[in-house]
Amino acid sequence: MSFDVLFSQFMSGIARAALLFLVASGLSLTFGVLRVLNFAHGSLYMLGAFLSYSIWKFLLMPVLGFYLAAIIAALIMGAVGILIEYVLLRRLYARGWPEQLLATYAIVLIIMDLVKWAWGGEFLSIPRPKPFTGAVLLFGFPFPSYNFFVILLGLGLLVFLWWLIYKTRFGDIIRAAAHDREMVSALGIPIPWLFTWIFVLGAFIAGLSGAVTAPFGSVALGMDIEIIIECFAVVVIGGMGSLPGTLLGSFIVGEVYAFGIMLKPELAIAFIFMVMAVVLIIRPWGIFGRPER
Repeated sequence: MSFDVLFSQFMSGIARAALLFLVASGLSLTFGVLRVLNFAHGSLYMLGAFLSYSIWKFLLMPVLGFYLAAIIAALIMGAVGILIEYVLLRRLYARGWPEQLLATYAIVLIIMDLVKWAWGGEFLSIPRPKPFTGAVLLFGFPFPSYNFFVILLGLGLLVFLWWLIYKTRFGDIIRAAAHDREMVSALGIPIPWLFTWIFVLGAFIAGLSGAVTAPFGSVALGMDIEIIIECFAVVVIGGMGSLPGTLLGSFIVGEVYAFGIMLKPELAIAFIFMVMAVVLIIRPWGIFGRPER
């Protein structure tokens, strides 16, 4: 097997890892602070993809249309996040994970039916925006320019979240609430509104990720289930609530999937869960995770 093919497959894994990080970072952030296993995160991602398609089609702007559609769709998903957190999740923080999973799975079913009603069951797509329509040569092998855009966006989100969590006062509050929310509440910080803004940020990231996926592949029903399964593998491997863990988990899952597709396509997803099983046996709380107290 030539070096060109291996390197191209490696870069494809990096692009998929960047997309997974875009989605999984919001899921990991929500769990790290709110301690909610948000199964509906993938549905917010899917709804963001469908909304970006409709907004792009409405704008009819060949150059800036995709970028505007992505931003508007992400903002709408942030507003949806406010509704979901305020109306439903705020009443479930004191409950166990079974109730939280049932409630978020109900949101999955509601969003799935809404998408089916509004857009039908067709496969939709957005053309890759300029200047990312072509390909570049890597060691003589063509690599889609849009994949570089996804990688750069993933790196940009990583830098933003690192700055937000580790370099701002809001980040100090986030990290404090993740460790001891009762103490943070005793200091006079309104925990319910902190949770709302964390969930809104997670929903915004999910919507933006869905919009970015539209030119990356196809927009269709079921894309939420596919991505949420891989994202749960990412956060389990890396460690729930850990930003470095989410980054490492995304890289591992992206590369395992990319080379799994090359070696044995029908077992590509199975390879991911084999790796996850090995990590759980060696370190049950994930590579960068911490044991629950």
